[in-house]
Amino acid sequence: MASVFTKIINGELPGRFVYRDETCVAFLSIEPVRYGHTLLVPIAEVDKWTDLDPTTWAHLNKVALEIGVALKDAFSTPRTGYMIAGFDVPHTHIHLFPAESMTEYDLSKAFAADSTDPAAMDEAAARIRQHLGTDEDGFREA
Repeated sequence: MASVFTKIINGELPGRFVYRDETCVAFLSIEPVRYGHTLLVPIAEVDKWTDLDPTTWAHLNKVALEIGVALKDAFSTPRTGYMIAGFDVPHTHIHLFPAESMTEYDLSKAFAADSTDPAAMDEAAARIRQHLGTDEDGFREA
């Protein structure tokens, strides 16, 4: 059975994409610790990050750096959080989020999916895409 992330990647469930290539995608978390919280996910459905092949792991981290800079710049924060938890969805994913302090590294304090403002989520995605130079599907603009 496909993971919820695979369903988002395949367009079966909605997602606010900010990045996409042949190896991975990035879209906003529906339960963000703050607006701009992005999930970076390999297209291959691999449960544990420790089971990824080294090439995919290296690529994810290269993309995480790029998205991290975009988040820091788009939201004018001193840092970008990077975290791997992996217990909620059995599909490797890296949490990337604009960070002001260590208190934001607590996923249990995230907004509930039904408490986020859709307009604020759309605006956050647009800001990130602007800094990455990507379109609404996450692809590089020509």
